Amino acid sequence: MKILIPGGAGFIGSHLCEHFLEQGHEVTAIDNVSTGSIENISHLVNHKKFQLIVDSILNVSALEPLIQQSDHICHLAAAVGVKLIVNDPVTTIETNIRGTEIMLHYANKWRKPVLFTSTSEVYGKNTNETFSENDDMVLGATTHSRWSYACSKAIDEFLVLSYFRKRQLPATIVRLFNTVGPRQSPQYGMVLPRFVKQALEKRPITVYGDGSQTRTFTYVNDVVLAISKLIETPKAIGEVFNIGGTEQISILELATLVKEKTKSQSEIVHLSFDEAYEPGFEDMKRRVPNIEKLKTFIDFHPTISLSSIVDNVIAYFKSNALK
Repeated sequence: MKILIPGGAGFIGSHLCEHFLEQGHEVTAIDNVSTGSIENISHLVNHKKFQLIVDSILNVSALEPLIQQSDHICHLAAAVGVKLIVNDPVTTIETNIRGTEIMLHYANKWRKPVLFTSTSEVYGKNTNETFSENDDMVLGATTHSRWSYACSKAIDEFLVLSYFRKRQLPATIVRLFNTVGPRQSPQYGMVLPRFVKQALEKRPITVYGDGSQTRTFTYVNDVVLAISKLIETPKAIGEVFNIGGTEQISILELATLVKEKTKSQSEIVHLSFDEAYEPGFEDMKRRVPNIEKLKTFIDFHPTISLSSIVDNVIAYFKSNALK
């Protein structure tokens, strides 16, 4: 099978490229490396079944031939990271909505199945104990740019499902909950690599807010395996799936765990969300997925514990000389 991965030089995309190559598939990645990195896929560039196109998915002349030649599209190209979203909401909106619109138009033209990666952010400020795929979205005011990402991904989901329902395009949506692992950059505000880098560099470990907000974290290999299985599951077409972990931890507890595991002397300090991002920034107190639907369709169970996830991220940063 020939698989096209927009965003293939990103953190998750690079692992997905790796996985499909190991399965014997041909893989083409297209990425403008604005948030991804050539370094993420440098070990793949000489693989006979891998090709990297450094370009934007907004460039139709580059994208359409790749879609035409592919058998399946895993669409991961998007603006990512809360810090980037707050700092550059225009890029967030244009990349996410226009990029997906172009992708779906040409996927439909050439009748190529699509797996679209969305985000837990679409649940917004919903206060449910766990989030299920049909739960309501509760989003903040448009005056807070923080919500532009959630809105853009929600519009993308509407587009994907409209192409499925009205034009019979084979399409599946996954909502990712805090995917972490090797190659994830702390540059755009991702919490676990940021904590690990700060601890290893003996800098203050900065917790935003009081740290009582809880999250679950999913190891990237588990996410990649789930995506791969969904692609091979015909009944998943037209469906939306949460992909996430089951171990809840508060952000303050995570900072403490990282400090203990790195044996760091770093002080844990608190910053207000206003200081960290922008005035009036709103955060979700809880972000825990209900993954029963995913279990039903592909018998998904996270295989890597939170403790092991943290160990692996620490080992990655140590082996890469704190890049």
